[in-house]
Amino acid sequence: LIEADVMGDLEALGFYLAGYGCTTCIGNSGPVHDSIAQAVKDENLVVCSVLSGNRNFEGRVNPVVRANYLASPPLVVAYALAGTMDIDLHNEPLGAGNDGRPVYLRDIWPSPAEVADLVRRGVKREQFENRYAHVLDGDADWKQLEAPTGDTFAWDDKSTYIRKPTFFDNLGPTPKPLLDITKARVLAILGDSVTTDHISPAGNIAKNSPAAVYLDEHGVKQADYNQYGARRGNHEVMVRGTFANIRLKNLMLAGVEGGYTKYFGAAGAEQLPIYDAAMKYKADATSLIVMAGDQYGTGSSRDWAAKGTLLLGVRAVIAKSFERIHRSNLIGMGVLALQFLPGHDAKSYGLTGEEQITIEGIAGGVTPKKQLNVIATGPDGTTKKFVVTARVDTPQEVEYVAHGGILQYVLRQRAAVLKKG
Repeated sequence: LIEADVMGDLEALGFYLAGYGCTTCIGNSGPVHDSIAQAVKDENLVVCSVLSGNRNFEGRVNPVVRANYLASPPLVVAYALAGTMDIDLHNEPLGAGNDGRPVYLRDIWPSPAEVADLVRRGVKREQFENRYAHVLDGDADWKQLEAPTGDTFAWDDKSTYIRKPTFFDNLGPTPKPLLDITKARVLAILGDSVTTDHISPAGNIAKNSPAAVYLDEHGVKQADYNQYGARRGNHEVMVRGTFANIRLKNLMLAGVEGGYTKYFGAAGAEQLPIYDAAMKYKADATSLIVMAGDQYGTGSSRDWAAKGTLLLGVRAVIAKSFERIHRSNLIGMGVLALQFLPGHDAKSYGLTGEEQITIEGIAGGVTPKKQLNVIATGPDGTTKKFVVTARVDTPQEVEYVAHGGILQYVLRQRAAVLKKG
Protein backbone atom coordinates (compact mmCIF):
# COMPACT_ATOMS: atom_id res chain seq x y z
CA LEU A 1 0.00 0.00 0.00
CA ILE A 2 2.88 2.35 0.79
CA GLU A 3 4.71 1.43 -2.42
CA ALA A 4 1.53 2.07 -4.41
CA ASP A 5 1.16 5.47 -2.70
CA VAL A 6 -2.39 4.86 -1.46
CA MET A 7 -1.70 4.59 2.28
CA GLY A 8 -1.99 8.34 2.76
CA ASP A 9 -5.45 8.45 1.21
CA LEU A 10 -6.62 5.50 3.32
CA GLU A 11 -5.35 7.15 6.50
CA ALA A 12 -7.13 10.37 5.56
CA LEU A 13 -10.36 8.34 5.58
CA GLY A 14 -9.52 6.76 8.94
CA PHE A 15 -8.09 3.45 7.71
CA TYR A 16 -4.75 2.72 9.35
CA LEU A 17 -2.55 -0.35 9.33
CA ALA A 18 -3.41 -1.65 12.81
CA GLY A 19 -1.71 -5.04 12.74
CA TYR A 20 -0.58 -8.06 10.78
CA GLY A 21 -2.10 -11.53 10.70
CA CYS A 22 -5.00 -12.25 13.03
CA THR A 23 -6.39 -8.83 13.86
CA THR A 24 -10.01 -7.91 13.13
CA CYS A 25 -10.99 -11.53 12.47
CA ILE A 26 -10.17 -12.54 16.06
CA GLY A 27 -11.24 -9.27 17.67
CA ASN A 28 -7.86 -7.54 17.87
CA SER A 29 -8.68 -4.37 15.96
CA GLY A 30 -9.31 -2.37 19.10
CA PRO A 31 -12.23 -1.29 21.27
CA VAL A 32 -15.33 0.63 20.31
CA HIS A 33 -15.34 4.17 21.72
CA ASP A 34 -16.57 4.08 25.34
CA SER A 35 -19.53 6.38 24.70
CA ILE A 36 -20.71 4.22 21.80
CA ALA A 37 -20.25 0.99 23.74
CA GLN A 38 -22.23 2.41 26.66
CA ALA A 39 -25.06 3.55 24.38
CA VAL A 40 -25.25 0.08 22.82
CA LYS A 41 -25.55 -1.52 26.26
CA ASP A 42 -27.97 1.05 27.68
CA GLU A 43 -30.34 0.89 24.71
CA ASN A 44 -29.78 -2.80 23.90
CA LEU A 45 -28.88 -1.82 20.33
CA VAL A 46 -27.99 -4.19 17.53
CA VAL A 47 -25.07 -2.51 15.81
CA CYS A 48 -22.96 -3.96 13.02
CA SER A 49 -19.50 -4.00 11.56
CA VAL A 50 -18.30 -4.63 8.04
CA LEU A 51 -14.97 -6.37 7.57
CA SER A 52 -12.89 -8.13 4.96
CA GLY A 53 -12.03 -11.01 7.31
CA ASN A 54 -13.50 -14.49 7.23
CA ARG A 55 -15.53 -14.66 10.45
CA ASN A 56 -18.89 -13.02 11.09
CA PHE A 57 -19.81 -14.63 14.42
CA GLU A 58 -21.75 -12.30 16.72
CA GLY A 59 -19.58 -10.71 19.38
CA ARG A 60 -16.39 -11.95 17.67
CA VAL A 61 -15.10 -8.71 16.14
CA ASN A 62 -16.10 -6.79 19.26
CA PRO A 63 -18.25 -7.83 22.25
CA VAL A 64 -20.76 -5.01 21.69
CA VAL A 65 -21.16 -5.70 17.95
CA ARG A 66 -23.77 -8.37 17.27
CA ALA A 67 -23.98 -8.27 13.46
CA ASN A 68 -20.93 -8.53 11.23
CA TYR A 69 -20.98 -8.37 7.43
CA LEU A 70 -18.18 -9.82 5.31
CA ALA A 71 -17.16 -7.87 2.20
CA SER A 72 -14.19 -7.16 -0.04
CA PRO A 73 -11.76 -4.43 1.15
CA PRO A 74 -13.10 -1.74 -1.23
CA LEU A 75 -16.67 -2.47 -0.12
CA VAL A 76 -15.57 -2.13 3.51
CA VAL A 77 -14.34 1.36 2.68
CA ALA A 78 -17.54 2.16 0.79
CA TYR A 79 -19.85 1.07 3.61
CA ALA A 80 -17.70 2.91 6.14
CA LEU A 81 -18.09 6.10 4.10
CA ALA A 82 -21.84 5.56 3.94
CA GLY A 83 -21.99 4.85 7.68
CA THR A 84 -24.75 2.28 7.31
CA MET A 85 -25.47 -1.16 5.86
CA ASP A 86 -29.03 -0.07 5.11
CA ILE A 87 -28.18 1.37 1.72
CA ASP A 88 -28.59 0.44 -1.94
CA LEU A 89 -25.08 1.03 -3.23
CA HIS A 90 -26.24 0.93 -6.84
CA ASN A 91 -28.75 3.74 -6.52
CA GLU A 92 -28.03 5.67 -3.31
CA PRO A 93 -25.05 7.97 -2.76
CA LEU A 94 -22.35 7.22 -0.19
CA GLY A 95 -22.35 10.88 0.74
CA ALA A 96 -21.60 14.28 -0.73
CA GLY A 97 -18.34 15.63 -2.12
CA ASN A 98 -16.76 18.96 -1.18
CA ASP A 99 -18.85 20.54 -3.90
CA GLY A 100 -22.05 19.21 -2.34
CA ARG A 101 -22.77 16.83 -5.19
CA PRO A 102 -23.68 13.21 -4.37
CA VAL A 103 -20.91 10.60 -4.65
CA TYR A 104 -21.89 7.07 -5.67
CA LEU A 105 -20.05 3.77 -5.42
CA ARG A 106 -19.47 3.84 -9.17
CA ASP A 107 -17.65 7.16 -8.78
CA ILE A 108 -14.98 5.75 -6.45
CA TRP A 109 -14.77 2.16 -7.72
CA PRO A 110 -11.40 1.64 -9.47
CA SER A 111 -11.23 0.33 -13.01
CA PRO A 112 -9.34 -2.90 -13.79
CA ALA A 113 -6.64 -0.79 -15.42
CA GLU A 114 -6.20 1.30 -12.25
CA VAL A 115 -5.94 -1.83 -10.11
CA ALA A 116 -3.42 -3.40 -12.48
CA ASP A 117 -1.31 -0.23 -12.40
CA LEU A 118 -1.30 -0.13 -8.59
CA VAL A 119 -0.34 -3.80 -8.39
CA ARG A 120 2.45 -3.25 -10.89
CA ARG A 121 3.83 -0.34 -8.85
CA GLY A 122 3.19 -1.74 -5.38
CA VAL A 123 3.71 -5.51 -5.54
CA LYS A 124 7.27 -6.54 -6.39
CA ARG A 125 9.02 -9.89 -6.49
CA GLU A 126 11.89 -8.76 -4.27
CA GLN A 127 9.49 -7.90 -1.44
CA PHE A 128 8.66 -11.58 -1.05
CA GLU A 129 12.16 -12.84 -1.75
CA ASN A 130 13.64 -10.58 0.94
CA ARG A 131 10.99 -11.52 3.48
CA TYR A 132 11.08 -15.28 2.92
CA ALA A 133 14.86 -15.53 2.68
CA HIS A 134 15.11 -15.43 6.49
CA VAL A 135 11.57 -16.32 7.50
CA LEU A 136 12.67 -19.19 9.79
CA ASP A 137 15.51 -17.30 11.47
CA GLY A 138 13.41 -15.26 13.88
CA ASP A 139 14.32 -11.94 15.46
CA ALA A 140 16.66 -11.31 18.37
CA ASP A 141 13.96 -11.99 20.98
CA TRP A 142 13.13 -15.35 19.38
CA LYS A 143 16.78 -16.38 19.25
CA GLN A 144 17.23 -15.63 22.97
CA LEU A 145 14.46 -18.01 24.03
CA GLU A 146 15.64 -21.09 25.89
CA ALA A 147 14.21 -24.33 24.55
CA PRO A 148 14.30 -27.74 26.24
CA THR A 149 15.99 -30.65 24.51
CA GLY A 150 15.07 -34.32 24.36
CA ASP A 151 12.66 -36.61 22.56
CA THR A 152 9.62 -35.88 24.75
CA PHE A 153 8.02 -32.61 25.69
CA ALA A 154 8.86 -31.32 29.16
CA TRP A 155 5.52 -30.28 30.66
CA ASP A 156 5.67 -27.13 32.77
CA ASP A 157 3.13 -27.19 35.59
CA LYS A 158 3.43 -23.41 35.92
CA SER A 159 2.54 -22.70 32.29
CA THR A 160 -0.83 -21.13 31.60
CA TYR A 161 -0.45 -21.69 27.84
CA ILE A 162 0.50 -25.36 27.49
CA ARG A 163 -0.58 -28.00 29.99
CA LYS A 164 -0.68 -31.77 29.86
CA PRO A 165 -4.22 -32.68 28.75
CA THR A 166 -6.31 -35.27 30.55
CA PHE A 167 -7.59 -37.24 27.56
CA PHE A 168 -5.37 -40.24 28.33
CA ASP A 169 -5.73 -40.29 32.11
CA ASN A 170 -6.48 -43.80 33.44
CA LEU A 171 -6.35 -45.23 29.91
CA GLY A 172 -6.24 -49.02 29.95
CA PRO A 173 -5.15 -51.41 27.19
CA THR A 174 -8.76 -52.24 26.36
CA PRO A 175 -11.85 -50.01 26.43
CA LYS A 176 -14.45 -50.31 29.16
CA PRO A 177 -17.90 -51.57 28.16
CA LEU A 178 -20.30 -48.86 27.00
CA LEU A 179 -23.10 -48.05 29.41
CA ASP A 180 -26.50 -46.46 28.96
CA ILE A 181 -26.83 -42.85 30.05
CA THR A 182 -28.86 -42.80 33.26
CA LYS A 183 -30.47 -39.83 35.02
CA ALA A 184 -28.37 -37.28 33.14
CA ARG A 185 -28.98 -33.58 33.56
CA VAL A 186 -29.50 -31.11 30.74
CA LEU A 187 -26.64 -28.61 30.63
CA ALA A 188 -28.20 -26.43 27.92
CA ILE A 189 -31.07 -26.28 25.47
CA LEU A 190 -29.95 -24.29 22.43
CA GLY A 191 -31.68 -23.05 19.30
CA ASP A 192 -30.88 -23.28 15.60
CA SER A 193 -27.56 -22.49 13.89
CA VAL A 194 -25.46 -22.63 17.04
CA THR A 195 -21.92 -22.15 15.75
CA THR A 196 -18.69 -23.64 16.99
CA ASP A 197 -17.84 -20.10 18.12
CA HIS A 198 -20.88 -20.19 20.40
CA ILE A 199 -19.65 -23.53 21.72
CA SER A 200 -15.95 -22.67 21.98
CA PRO A 201 -15.25 -18.97 21.39
CA ALA A 202 -11.81 -18.05 20.06
CA GLY A 203 -11.94 -14.37 20.97
CA ASN A 204 -11.31 -12.33 24.09
CA ILE A 205 -11.59 -13.84 27.56
CA ALA A 206 -14.22 -11.85 29.43
CA LYS A 207 -13.44 -10.42 32.85
CA ASN A 208 -14.93 -12.47 35.72
CA SER A 209 -15.62 -15.44 33.42
CA PRO A 210 -14.56 -18.90 34.68
CA ALA A 211 -11.49 -18.76 32.42
CA ALA A 212 -10.59 -15.31 33.76
CA VAL A 213 -10.95 -16.52 37.34
CA TYR A 214 -8.58 -19.40 36.56
CA LEU A 215 -6.01 -17.04 35.04
CA ASP A 216 -6.36 -14.66 38.00
CA GLU A 217 -5.66 -17.54 40.37
CA HIS A 218 -2.50 -18.32 38.40
CA GLY A 219 -1.17 -14.76 38.60
CA VAL A 220 -2.11 -13.61 35.11
CA LYS A 221 -3.09 -9.94 34.86
CA GLN A 222 -6.20 -9.01 32.89
CA ALA A 223 -4.08 -7.24 30.27
CA ASP A 224 -2.33 -10.57 29.66
CA TYR A 225 -5.40 -12.80 29.43
CA ASN A 226 -4.94 -12.97 25.66
CA GLN A 227 -7.66 -14.95 23.87
CA TYR A 228 -9.09 -18.43 23.97
CA GLY A 229 -7.51 -19.18 20.62
CA ALA A 230 -4.06 -18.32 21.95
CA ARG A 231 -4.54 -20.58 24.99
CA ARG A 232 -5.87 -23.63 23.16
CA GLY A 233 -2.88 -25.59 24.49
CA ASN A 234 -4.28 -25.25 28.01
CA HIS A 235 -7.32 -27.47 28.51
CA GLU A 236 -8.07 -25.78 31.84
CA VAL A 237 -8.74 -22.49 30.05
CA MET A 238 -10.53 -24.08 27.12
CA VAL A 239 -12.96 -26.17 29.14
CA ARG A 240 -13.87 -23.05 31.13
CA GLY A 241 -14.45 -21.27 27.83
CA THR A 242 -16.78 -23.94 26.45
CA PHE A 243 -20.27 -22.45 25.97
CA ALA A 244 -18.89 -19.17 27.36
CA ASN A 245 -19.78 -17.04 24.33
CA ILE A 246 -21.33 -13.79 25.55
CA ARG A 247 -24.10 -14.12 22.93
CA LEU A 248 -25.06 -17.72 23.71
CA LYS A 249 -28.76 -18.16 24.41
CA ASN A 250 -29.54 -21.09 26.69
CA LEU A 251 -33.31 -21.54 26.41
CA MET A 252 -33.39 -22.91 29.95
CA LEU A 253 -32.95 -19.28 31.08
CA ALA A 254 -35.42 -16.90 29.46
CA GLY A 255 -33.97 -13.49 28.60
CA VAL A 256 -30.41 -14.36 29.67
CA GLU A 257 -27.45 -14.12 27.30
CA GLY A 258 -24.06 -15.69 27.87
CA GLY A 259 -22.64 -18.94 29.17
CA TYR A 260 -25.12 -19.64 31.94
CA THR A 261 -27.40 -22.51 32.85
CA LYS A 262 -29.84 -23.64 35.50
CA TYR A 263 -28.22 -26.02 37.97
CA PHE A 264 -30.44 -28.49 39.77
CA GLY A 265 -28.91 -29.47 43.10
CA ALA A 266 -30.14 -30.72 46.44
CA ALA A 267 -30.99 -27.16 47.51
CA GLY A 268 -33.05 -26.48 44.38
CA ALA A 269 -32.40 -24.69 41.10
CA GLU A 270 -29.92 -21.84 40.71
CA GLN A 271 -28.36 -19.91 37.84
CA LEU A 272 -24.65 -20.63 37.40
CA PRO A 273 -21.97 -20.31 34.74
CA ILE A 274 -22.10 -23.44 32.59
CA TYR A 275 -18.60 -24.49 33.65
CA ASP A 276 -19.39 -24.14 37.36
CA ALA A 277 -22.59 -26.13 37.00
CA ALA A 278 -20.81 -28.84 35.00
CA MET A 279 -18.16 -29.23 37.69
CA LYS A 280 -20.84 -29.55 40.38
CA TYR A 281 -22.52 -32.26 38.34
CA LYS A 282 -19.18 -33.99 37.78
CA ALA A 283 -18.53 -34.02 41.53
CA ASP A 284 -21.86 -35.85 41.94
CA ALA A 285 -21.00 -38.28 39.10
CA THR A 286 -23.95 -36.93 37.12
CA SER A 287 -23.76 -37.29 33.35
CA LEU A 288 -24.76 -34.37 31.14
CA ILE A 289 -26.44 -33.87 27.78
CA VAL A 290 -26.99 -30.87 25.53
CA MET A 291 -30.06 -30.33 23.34
CA ALA A 292 -30.14 -28.14 20.24
CA GLY A 293 -32.00 -27.27 17.05
CA ASP A 294 -30.98 -27.38 13.39
CA GLN A 295 -27.41 -27.06 12.10
CA TYR A 296 -25.74 -27.55 15.46
CA GLY A 297 -22.01 -26.85 15.20
CA THR A 298 -22.01 -24.78 12.03
CA GLY A 299 -19.10 -22.46 11.27
CA SER A 300 -15.41 -23.20 11.83
CA SER A 301 -14.36 -26.83 12.16
CA ARG A 302 -13.07 -26.08 15.65
CA ASP A 303 -11.79 -29.17 17.44
CA TRP A 304 -12.14 -27.57 20.86
CA ALA A 305 -15.89 -27.30 20.39
CA ALA A 306 -15.92 -31.09 20.72
CA LYS A 307 -13.03 -31.40 23.18
CA GLY A 308 -14.49 -28.86 25.58
CA THR A 309 -17.89 -30.51 25.40
CA LEU A 310 -16.32 -33.80 26.49
CA LEU A 311 -14.30 -32.23 29.31
CA LEU A 312 -17.46 -30.65 30.73
CA GLY A 313 -18.83 -34.15 31.18
CA VAL A 314 -21.31 -34.11 28.30
CA ARG A 315 -21.96 -37.65 27.06
CA ALA A 316 -24.41 -36.82 24.28
CA VAL A 317 -25.74 -33.95 22.19
CA ILE A 318 -29.31 -34.34 20.91
CA ALA A 319 -30.06 -32.00 17.99
CA LYS A 320 -32.46 -31.68 15.06
CA SER A 321 -29.45 -31.77 12.72
CA PHE A 322 -25.67 -31.43 12.85
CA GLU A 323 -23.08 -29.64 10.78
CA ARG A 324 -21.09 -32.40 9.09
CA ILE A 325 -17.62 -31.78 10.52
CA HIS A 326 -18.76 -31.01 14.06
CA ARG A 327 -20.80 -34.21 14.15
CA SER A 328 -17.67 -36.11 13.17
CA ASN A 329 -15.61 -34.25 15.78
CA LEU A 330 -18.08 -35.10 18.54
CA ILE A 331 -17.92 -38.78 17.65
CA GLY A 332 -14.13 -38.49 17.48
CA MET A 333 -14.12 -37.32 21.09
CA GLY A 334 -16.47 -40.06 22.23
CA VAL A 335 -19.50 -37.77 22.59
CA LEU A 336 -22.63 -39.27 21.07
CA ALA A 337 -24.30 -37.16 18.39
CA LEU A 338 -28.00 -38.05 18.57
CA GLN A 339 -30.66 -36.72 16.22
CA PHE A 340 -34.33 -36.09 16.92
CA LEU A 341 -36.64 -37.84 14.51
CA PRO A 342 -37.92 -35.54 11.72
CA GLY A 343 -40.45 -32.98 12.92
CA HIS A 344 -39.44 -33.23 16.56
CA ASP A 345 -37.23 -31.29 18.95
CA ALA A 346 -37.02 -30.37 22.62
CA LYS A 347 -39.93 -27.94 22.26
CA SER A 348 -42.25 -30.43 20.55
CA TYR A 349 -41.72 -32.84 23.44
CA GLY A 350 -42.29 -30.08 25.97
CA LEU A 351 -38.81 -30.38 27.47
CA THR A 352 -37.65 -27.53 29.70
CA GLY A 353 -34.27 -28.77 30.93
CA GLU A 354 -35.59 -29.65 34.38
CA GLU A 355 -35.86 -33.30 33.42
CA GLN A 356 -33.50 -36.15 34.15
CA ILE A 357 -32.61 -37.96 30.93
CA THR A 358 -32.04 -41.68 30.48
CA ILE A 359 -30.90 -42.99 27.08
CA GLU A 360 -31.24 -46.73 26.51
CA GLY A 361 -29.62 -48.85 23.81
CA ILE A 362 -26.02 -47.71 24.24
CA ALA A 363 -24.93 -50.55 26.52
CA GLY A 364 -23.29 -53.33 24.58
CA GLY A 365 -22.39 -51.04 21.71
CA VAL A 366 -24.00 -48.88 19.07
CA THR A 367 -24.32 -49.56 15.37
CA PRO A 368 -24.54 -47.07 12.49
CA LYS A 369 -27.78 -45.06 12.67
CA LYS A 370 -29.06 -47.13 15.59
CA GLN A 371 -32.26 -45.87 17.18
CA LEU A 372 -32.09 -45.26 20.92
CA ASN A 373 -34.86 -44.80 23.46
CA VAL A 374 -34.92 -41.63 25.53
CA ILE A 375 -36.85 -41.29 28.78
CA ALA A 376 -37.24 -37.77 30.21
CA THR A 377 -38.42 -37.74 33.82
CA GLY A 378 -39.81 -34.46 35.10
CA PRO A 379 -39.54 -33.09 38.65
CA ASP A 380 -43.00 -34.49 39.44
CA GLY A 381 -42.04 -37.97 38.27
CA THR A 382 -43.96 -37.90 34.99
CA THR A 383 -42.12 -39.33 32.00
CA LYS A 384 -41.90 -38.52 28.32
CA LYS A 385 -40.51 -41.13 25.95
CA PHE A 386 -39.15 -40.60 22.47
CA VAL A 387 -36.69 -42.08 19.98
CA VAL A 388 -33.49 -40.57 18.60
CA THR A 389 -31.08 -41.73 15.91
CA ALA A 390 -27.45 -42.26 16.81
CA ARG A 391 -25.48 -40.30 14.20
CA VAL A 392 -22.67 -42.80 14.38
CA ASP A 393 -22.60 -43.13 10.63
CA THR A 394 -19.85 -45.65 9.81
CA PRO A 395 -18.34 -48.85 11.24
CA GLN A 396 -15.12 -46.90 11.88
CA GLU A 397 -17.03 -44.39 14.01
CA VAL A 398 -18.52 -47.31 15.94
CA GLU A 399 -14.93 -48.22 16.86
CA TYR A 400 -14.18 -44.67 17.97
CA VAL A 401 -17.23 -44.62 20.24
CA ALA A 402 -16.34 -48.01 21.71
CA HIS A 403 -12.85 -46.74 22.60
CA GLY A 404 -14.06 -43.44 24.04
CA GLY A 405 -12.79 -41.43 21.09
CA ILE A 406 -10.35 -41.44 18.19
CA LEU A 407 -7.37 -40.44 20.36
CA GLN A 408 -7.81 -43.45 22.62
CA TYR A 409 -8.46 -45.69 19.63
CA VAL A 410 -5.26 -44.67 17.86
CA LEU A 411 -3.13 -44.92 21.01
CA ARG A 412 -4.42 -48.41 21.79
CA GLN A 413 -3.86 -49.50 18.20
CA ARG A 414 -0.31 -48.15 18.28
CA ALA A 415 0.41 -49.74 21.66
CA ALA A 416 -0.82 -53.10 20.39
CA VAL A 417 1.52 -52.91 17.39
CA LEU A 418 4.50 -52.03 19.57
CA LYS A 419 3.67 -54.83 21.98
CA LYS A 420 3.78 -57.37 19.16
CA GLY A 421 7.25 -56.10 18.41
